[in-house]
Amino acid sequence: MAQKQRNDSIEPQSTTGTNGANTASDADAVGATETASKTDASEETTAVPEPEPLSKGEVFEVLRNQRRRYVLHFLKQDGRPVELGDLAQQLAAWEYETTLEGVTPAQRKRVYTTLQQTHLPKMDEVGILHFDSDRGVIRATDRTRDISVYLEIVPGREFAWRELYLSLGAISSALVAALWLEIYPLTMLSNLTWMGLISVVVTLTAVVHIYHERHMRLGHGDQPPELSYGPSD
Repeated sequence: MAQKQRNDSIEPQSTTGTNGANTASDADAVGATETASKTDASEETTAVPEPEPLSKGEVFEVLRNQRRRYVLHFLKQDGRPVELGDLAQQLAAWEYETTLEGVTPAQRKRVYTTLQQTHLPKMDEVGILHFDSDRGVIRATDRTRDISVYLEIVPGREFAWRELYLSLGAISSALVAALWLEIYPLTMLSNLTWMGLISVVVTLTAVVHIYHERHMRLGHGDQPPELSYGPSD
């Protein structure tokens, strides 16, 4: 009888201990689940920041060099990854004004070395391209595709359109003053005729400017614009 009472007193204690352990285990599981959920939510809400656009000063600093402009032109043509050797071969052909087959080993090596050691690392640093120095592969980035370089901003261009428009404005102003003073022989044509002539000249100039600008952007045409319109430096 005494043995039975001892067993009865032990059983509730054992049950209580098991329930306590289960409760603690369940609490740990819930806590781990909540922690994991918070971690997942934090990872989902953490967006990868997009690179800030390059300033005009940064673009100018990188692309003031003709060889780097040639690299950007080559990449913007089709955007596919290119091996360093092929890039050096094409740039040497452009720089020495010859064909791919006409490039000498010395010319190719000279371009290859400067690309590998100087130009490509600098362009990779600002994100204009990605240079895998271990594999010797260059590929375009979002900045390669987004950057639009009109070569008038590069020093050495022989013609500035803003100067032409300034000249047209000055001539138009002088013509208006002469018509107002009724200076002969300008008065042989009516004011409306002169206005029409000025409008035609300005419109034609703008059309030529647009056409010229499109052909002066890197990535347009088979060869860099500088080779089509003359050297710039």
